[in-house]
Amino acid sequence: MSTRVRIHQVRQAGGAGLRVVRAEPAPVRLALRDDRHWLSMYADREGAGRLVELWALAARSAHSLVYLPIRANPVPEGVVGEGEPVALDLVLLHHSLQFPTASWKDVRGRLGAGKPQTVSTSEGDLPDGTDVDHERWRHQEYRDHLDFHVAAHTLFVVGSATAFREQGAALRGLVEEAPSHLHDHPGGHYCVELGPGPWPHTRTRRHVPGHLHIQYADTWRV
Repeated sequence: MSTRVRIHQVRQAGGAGLRVVRAEPAPVRLALRDDRHWLSMYADREGAGRLVELWALAARSAHSLVYLPIRANPVPEGVVGEGEPVALDLVLLHHSLQFPTASWKDVRGRLGAGKPQTVSTSEGDLPDGTDVDHERWRHQEYRDHLDFHVAAHTLFVVGSATAFREQGAALRGLVEEAPSHLHDHPGGHYCVELGPGPWPHTRTRRHVPGHLHIQYADTWRV
């Protein structure tokens, strides 16, 4: 698989360099909202495909932030959230970068034009769900879980290469299983849920909703 991106090199305060890989163009049929009680994402087949490609890229890009500027995208027709849902962009990054998310607004404002590039990912970057040992996620010593942060209208999904690979296995279902499932079950529902840690949490220790619910939308009228 190959996907187009734009590479940005940004100098942070203090002189450290930062590499940002931005989806180019941004996925149109991919939307993300903070609904207060959970994080809600919506994707059609094309949007899901781009999400999987960029997630796979993030899994092996330990020195980069992978940025999906999707905040302006509307949700599919008929979606109703509680109160006033907040639209979010998405950034995927490794915890080893120790990136201070509070600085993202400044970094985003200084990205500049960047350089277009085509990058390749393979099916092996994200395992099949049957190749993931889900039981070990529950072991107390297991540390390869995702974490969620929100800053500057952006959801940051933070984890190790293992966390991105293993959690990304579930995302493959949005591309490989969801279309046929909804074809066989008209009016049905297909979703993937990701969370920080092995046990359900209402909110993270940073008071960010503890569930990312990704729903496949087979028709997308706005």
